[in-house]
Amino acid sequence: MIIKTTKSLCPECGKPLEAEVYDEDGKIFIKKTCDDHGEFVNTYWSDEDLYNRVEKFTPSITSIENPSVEDTASCPSNCGLCSKHETSTVLGLIDVTNRCNLKCPVCFANAAAAGYLYEPTMEEIRQMLRNLRNLKPHPCPAIQYAGGEPTVRKDIIDLIKMAKEEGFTHVQIATNGIRLAKRENLASDLKKAGLNTVYLSFEGVTPEPYIQNKGRDLLPDKLQAIENCRKAGLGVVLVPTLVKGVNDQQVGEIIKFAFDNNDIIYGVNFQPVSFSGRTPSEHVEEQRITIPDFVNIIESETDGQVPTDAFYPPSFVEPIAEFISLLDGEESAKVTLNCHEHCGIATYVFREKTEGDGKDKLIPITDFIDVEDLCSKLDEYNEKLKSGKFGSRKRVLAGLTGNLAKMIHTSRSPKNLDIAKVLYNVFAKGDYDALGDFSKDAMLISCMHFMDPFNFDEDRVKKCVIHYATPDGRIIPFCTMNSMYREGVEKEFSKPLK
Repeated sequence: MIIKTTKSLCPECGKPLEAEVYDEDGKIFIKKTCDDHGEFVNTYWSDEDLYNRVEKFTPSITSIENPSVEDTASCPSNCGLCSKHETSTVLGLIDVTNRCNLKCPVCFANAAAAGYLYEPTMEEIRQMLRNLRNLKPHPCPAIQYAGGEPTVRKDIIDLIKMAKEEGFTHVQIATNGIRLAKRENLASDLKKAGLNTVYLSFEGVTPEPYIQNKGRDLLPDKLQAIENCRKAGLGVVLVPTLVKGVNDQQVGEIIKFAFDNNDIIYGVNFQPVSFSGRTPSEHVEEQRITIPDFVNIIESETDGQVPTDAFYPPSFVEPIAEFISLLDGEESAKVTLNCHEHCGIATYVFREKTEGDGKDKLIPITDFIDVEDLCSKLDEYNEKLKSGKFGSRKRVLAGLTGNLAKMIHTSRSPKNLDIAKVLYNVFAKGDYDALGDFSKDAMLISCMHFMDPFNFDEDRVKKCVIHYATPDGRIIPFCTMNSMYREGVEKEFSKPLK
């Protein structure tokens, strides 16, 4: 049955094509036909039931008021952002170089493979930062420097300082960790400059995934990079690129490793590999991992302790952000995770050590909070707050306190966690230190499935919240950048390799 029609891309020539998303045999597929290259049928989501469960969490629309390009062509042929885009920029990305000290086949950007050097100047990067901060009505709050490998730039410390100068509250780098491992003081210098998080590629806990994906065993470098970040007090998020048959069997061990190092590791963001032109069409399906595959792997490798129904799309938490903002007297949330409901999925998981068999107990947040009831109640409060039907802030909080008691099951919550108090402090007092303490006890387990030309869906692009800034003044959604625009942008602002 056809679920919807959308716009996709030809994986061979990149031409936009009309496409159908449909269900068949319990799975969701996307199909399109190119006049020159024929028909393509690819898996969109591998589980129809999960697709439908997530579908109901439709995100809000928060269009920008000052688009960077004129709305002169059909989506996705004129990204920049245009007036058709339906979200603000939550995380901005700037590729500060396409140089790298590795040559990985799954990487989006590599100077050695491209044959040219793309490395924006300090002045160009400052302007890109300002373009992100000048977005209205909501300036972009967070920036990630990426590449290539951003730490190969000699001025990376100055770039971190620059981001803070331009008003970004959260600054992170996406890195392979090699220089963090080799240069003991680099993590400390980055921390002092204002870096908040190291987004560390981490393919597994044994040498094999690195040898297969990277060409050599990088695990010792990853471990040393984490240790140097620990010494510097610099937070780490692990980012495994999942490839079927390479490291999908290590998902459980990666999560265990994160918990074993949760003094410095705050989350694991799994990213199923996207095939941006480097994989023959006939091999895509055999290597494809979709979000349902991921959550099923989690359930299997945790012996059912973290089931598939513990996971929700980012848009699920929108009522929380809106409620806090309305209580603070604002008309709407400044930042909200309103990306498309099929772009990602996540949950918080706690761990309790057990004696005897040595097996740890994993407790997802859904075990002790009726999360859907909570967000539904907050939605109800939000409507009343917006219409002025609540007499006072005090009355709102009194009602919330009574309802929290009904939605929280303390007998099933982790020991030493007063979740009702944490939530009340966050809602009532804006006490984000309380939320920080909660986050340190929990591990955010997430999966963001970026698109490629095979599963490209215009509907998802319009609701992308992760955007690249480019030297020509454009702000381009992540998946169109990597599927359509990267080569053109880099060539325009590049020079030949020496």
